[in-house]
Amino acid sequence: MEAIQSGRDGLEGRLRGLILTNAEAEGVAAIPKQENTPHTFQPLEVRDLGGLLDQAPPSSMSGNHPAPKAPRKRPNQAQRRQMSTQLSIPVDPRPQPPQFARPHASPGYPHQQYAVANQHGAQRPSPGHYRAPSQGAAFPASPLADMPPAAQPRHQPSQSYHGQVPPADRREWRQPSQQGGEPRGAYQSPPVALDANAPRNMRHNNHAPLYNPGRQYQVRPEDLKAQSDLLEGLCNTIIADAEIEPADIMEKENFRARIERVAQSAIARYEVEQNGLHGFPPESVQLRCFGSLSSGFATKAADMDLGLLSPCSPVQPDAPGSPIPRLVEKAFLEIGVGARLLTRTRVPIIKICEKPPAQLRADLLEERAKWEKGVTEEPGEDAAPEEHDAIPMDEIQPHDYREHESRGPLPEPRQIDPNPEKKFRALKQGENKTLASYYSAAKSLLRKLGGHDLTNSNFSTFNKDDFRFLNEFCLAFVDGLADHTLRDRLLRYQSLSKYDLTENQNHRSLLGVYMQAEGEQMVMIWESRQLPERAKQQEQLAQTTINFWKDLQNKPSYGSDPLGYNKELGAAWEHLRRIPSLQVTLLSQKEYESAAVYHSRAIKAMIDLGGHDSPQENPVLPIVIQHYIQGIMGEDIRRQVQEFARTHQPLTLRAVARRHKSLQLAHDFERCLRKGLYPESSVPYIRSYVDLLRGPMAETMSTNPHFDYVVPLTPDLDSVLSQIRLLGDPSKMAPNQPRDPYRDRLEFPKSGVGVQCDINFSAHLALQNTLLLRCYAYSDPRVRPLVLFVKHWAKVRQINTPYRGTLSSYGYVLMMLHYLVNVAQPFVCPNLQQLAPPADPNLTPEQIEETVSCKGRNIQFWRDEAAIQHLARENALNQNRDSIGHLLRGFFEYYAQNYQMSTVQSRGFDWGRDVLSLRTYGGLLSKQEKGWTGAKTVIEVKRIAPPPVSIGPPLGPNQDPSSPPAAGGQQVVSPGLEPSVSSPPAGPQHVAREVKEVRHRYLFAIEDPFELEHNVARTVTHNGIVAIRDEFRRAWRIIRNAGKGQPQEDLLEDVAEAELRQEREQFSQLLDELHGPRV
Repeated sequence: MEAIQSGRDGLEGRLRGLILTNAEAEGVAAIPKQENTPHTFQPLEVRDLGGLLDQAPPSSMSGNHPAPKAPRKRPNQAQRRQMSTQLSIPVDPRPQPPQFARPHASPGYPHQQYAVANQHGAQRPSPGHYRAPSQGAAFPASPLADMPPAAQPRHQPSQSYHGQVPPADRREWRQPSQQGGEPRGAYQSPPVALDANAPRNMRHNNHAPLYNPGRQYQVRPEDLKAQSDLLEGLCNTIIADAEIEPADIMEKENFRARIERVAQSAIARYEVEQNGLHGFPPESVQLRCFGSLSSGFATKAADMDLGLLSPCSPVQPDAPGSPIPRLVEKAFLEIGVGARLLTRTRVPIIKICEKPPAQLRADLLEERAKWEKGVTEEPGEDAAPEEHDAIPMDEIQPHDYREHESRGPLPEPRQIDPNPEKKFRALKQGENKTLASYYSAAKSLLRKLGGHDLTNSNFSTFNKDDFRFLNEFCLAFVDGLADHTLRDRLLRYQSLSKYDLTENQNHRSLLGVYMQAEGEQMVMIWESRQLPERAKQQEQLAQTTINFWKDLQNKPSYGSDPLGYNKELGAAWEHLRRIPSLQVTLLSQKEYESAAVYHSRAIKAMIDLGGHDSPQENPVLPIVIQHYIQGIMGEDIRRQVQEFARTHQPLTLRAVARRHKSLQLAHDFERCLRKGLYPESSVPYIRSYVDLLRGPMAETMSTNPHFDYVVPLTPDLDSVLSQIRLLGDPSKMAPNQPRDPYRDRLEFPKSGVGVQCDINFSAHLALQNTLLLRCYAYSDPRVRPLVLFVKHWAKVRQINTPYRGTLSSYGYVLMMLHYLVNVAQPFVCPNLQQLAPPADPNLTPEQIEETVSCKGRNIQFWRDEAAIQHLARENALNQNRDSIGHLLRGFFEYYAQNYQMSTVQSRGFDWGRDVLSLRTYGGLLSKQEKGWTGAKTVIEVKRIAPPPVSIGPPLGPNQDPSSPPAAGGQQVVSPGLEPSVSSPPAGPQHVAREVKEVRHRYLFAIEDPFELEHNVARTVTHNGIVAIRDEFRRAWRIIRNAGKGQPQEDLLEDVAEAELRQEREQFSQLLDELHGPRV
């Protein structure tokens, strides 16, 4: 023990000496970093250690003999923890790739930088031979002599790859030529600008994060087998039921061919009559399929994605201001197909359904007619963003105004109204308007006046005029408050001093002022409350909270950091809301809040004040009942509950709430009846039950005190109650729910409308993405079932809806491919972009656009589908023989936790720091190096075409699009559309502009394989990433418990069905609550 203690003290002495030496050398030039050092050395800081190390001896490194150890007191646990924090050096234990010298590498990608390892640890691959897939001869591969000893490559050697490629060899087809004798016209690899972010290794160690591997999960062989078998069985069941049928594919293909002919006819007619291109070939217009149907990852419910290509048109379909999208939309509507052009998506798309219902078709025709008359509707404040991740969009910095691939002068940014005083007068809170609704109206007015509230994303763009305007608007917001007492109290605080906000350099935000008004309103209520807190200690704590709030309003430095001040206000506001006496006084039913939830909140507030639901010796209960009734939403229901409370004394809160619940249920049924949501056969039962609910309540003689007053139910009404139970809860139906911002009257039904598809007008890169995914599907027969299983899992768990804040199917495909390429050991799929052959110097410009550089993006990858399929059949692309269940187990483990994995030498995915990058060697980048560290709002300004003039007679629903117009010029016009003119007016058309705000988020980061600045997961919100990560953890918990004899959850339980079952159970409990126990 003495030896151990001596060794420990010696080590601590050396560390203290290092700290002191570093402190004494402060201001001296640091030792230059060695080039091969894997981590950047950060000077150790000692400023925060205080006097813990005052007795430390000088460093033994400063002389030949160590200095004698000075006596000292051993630090306690807290001091040692603080020392450990100061001494921590960032260490990343994950395997690091070797930094190869790459004199012959292409400037685009780091080609063929694979390293190999087996499942039991890293080992240096032995010299071998690499046989190129398209070559008959094998060439010797050079050993990895330059690999550092610490490098731990991922994969085992395989027949398809055996380490770093040899130096440039003119016979080797995978080596790009770097000889100076190339002809001038020869095509070289794309310039660095296309892939400037391509890393030279898997991680840049100079900002490797601190990493704690935690306790590694040790799996027993029998548990591993049970877990893999569970997933294997589920996958087999799902795949057999989820694969799309050949008949469905044929139906979709027939529909595609039909609408392709319509598009060809409409565009050809336009080009001939409008642009004078009499030799325009209609067959050059194509609707090409991309997405899951083309990549091989389609399920039965998959819609069809089509890209419209018209290479012979002078103005391309995706060009700003192109009339082709609107032209095609009208042509589809004229033949009876449901068509709707969406322009506020990431790219314009047309949503198509084959057989629209009559009402939907009428609404679509009405919407089209409005657009042709120039009537446009701005999206509402709560309108949801439309997302479509098929093509790229130029990255725009916050509040920059640019046009995507457009020419001509940019529009002027919105200017702040120079004389807003008159419009400020409209900023008045009505007598019956809540503070929340007043704040919403103020935000809308602020935007109309050209201003913006202060946020993290736009703080850096605010100038002096912006701050002055916002301060004046905030003061006008306070002046417009309906409660003049509240207004006067607020204006007495320093943080809302008119002099400070107009003359000095102090700034406020509208959100902060709104929180201040709400908080001060609560303080006013607290000062006039009827009930004290339940005990003296709680009363003192409440008073302390009130005093802190008042002091915060007079904080001298409030204006130096307005966003930080908002956080302080929010925290103090939350503490005010938690005061029990305030919770009772402010008790009110929220809009669309059920009576049961409102009752639960009232019970909690009553208990927190020391009350109970019994009228005997309970001064709290009457006051709680009074505030409960006053807070009921709906004047008619509130009046009837007041009458019930007046005529029945003494009362309990549960009796009042039961009366409230019965009247609320009757009201919900009546609203659904007025909307015609029930079949005629059920209407008599519902009307009888509504009469019963509105009838008088009766006092029971039950021994159970909970059922003091109930809605009496006679035996002859048993059949009515049975029917009501089957109908379900009316409060969950549309009339009694808030408007869904993601739905509108033009949304297509999910079924019963025939084939549905989306037509994209800029699908060039989407087609390349599809080909890349199809090649990955060919590389191993396990890829397709793995992807289909994960897509099904994400769908049933409701984490597969981008416009609701979760991830698209494309994102889940990339997640699975990343695992198969970079994590599974040995790898299942080779990295096809790393294996891209060099470009043929004799390619034509069209071939270059198809295979090398499309829209300025590097699209090189190994795209030889026949060779990939042949090698996959020969098992020559990998040496991984794991089962599908085993691979699925690893997939869920990888994304469920970020500790060391149990079956491979790798850690789990770090959601906060990592970026999935399929093109990159190693598969990971950091958010820091991508610059994806914070959300930003961008403003996109696009050219859009004005209402076009039709250029020929429209097609009837049954007319062949390739046939000539009817004789004599007789036009066949679909109902709801104006007749077309035979020739358009000459001259250029006016081009309008459309402005939209787009939110770029990086909570989850997946780099697109070709559009390097595009985050495929940009639609994932905070709630979305919480839901996704929770579902991965749930799945991994279920998998780990497999085979342990414990009750198992259903891994693939449908969330929608589970919620429906829960709703039915809750509704049944509500009915039992209303009618009491049956005798």
